[in-house]
Amino acid sequence: MRESGIAGKIAFVTGASGGIGAAVVRALLDEGATVVATDRDTEALARLANANAPDRLVTAPLDVTQADAVERAVAAVEERTGPIDILANVAGVLSASPVAETDLAEWQRVFAVNATGVFLVSKAVAARMQPRGRGVIVTVSSNAAGIPRHGMAAYAASKAASTMFTRSLGLELAPHGIRCNIVAPGSTLTPMQEGMWTDGNGPARVIAGAPEIFRTGIPLGRIAAPEDIADAVVFLASDRARHITMADLYVDGGATQRG
Repeated sequence: MRESGIAGKIAFVTGASGGIGAAVVRALLDEGATVVATDRDTEALARLANANAPDRLVTAPLDVTQADAVERAVAAVEERTGPIDILANVAGVLSASPVAETDLAEWQRVFAVNATGVFLVSKAVAARMQPRGRGVIVTVSSNAAGIPRHGMAAYAASKAASTMFTRSLGLELAPHGIRCNIVAPGSTLTPMQEGMWTDGNGPARVIAGAPEIFRTGIPLGRIAAPEDIADAVVFLASDRARHITMADLYVDGGATQRG
């Protein structure tokens, strides 16, 4: 089997302490990368560091909504660890309320992380990648970016923004040999997902779908594990995907019935 080409590279991961983020960190470490794991949850970062290979894992607190902090963090990695080869934008927040109950502060909170955060980190990293003529950026979006969701307008809109931003960035950076792709998960077994459940029947309801709010179920009959999403991120970051850019890969068990 052809090697992934990830071994020895430096990866920068945002939202690294969450369910999907931590799985992405582990998967990149397994491929032999040096990983800079960032998150605003410093306690969770400490747990992540204790559970993984300390010789190739660097942790750093980061709020992706703060432009100055993002620039300082990226500059510090480039100076102390080395040139960033892979960026995984995983940081994200959920919002689940009807539009009529969503105030401006909530809208701005969701967009600040899910859209502006992707813009700030990607811009800072791309500015370093472009002169080198190499690099990969993968944004973890959501299948909600491609299908209307009841009670999730702010979340879906923010993920749609990050998706189209990443594709547009990929068009600009392609002449420089830099690939930009999106992974769009569906329902995944993470604390964010579980926080939406009110009882032990949550998984069954997600798999079955909810016709009353026009939500389809999951044809494969299972909810994704974080590792399912991480595997897709690693694939798109690898040399096996060397001719793929501006792609939007849905990893949702067929829930949106689109590719």
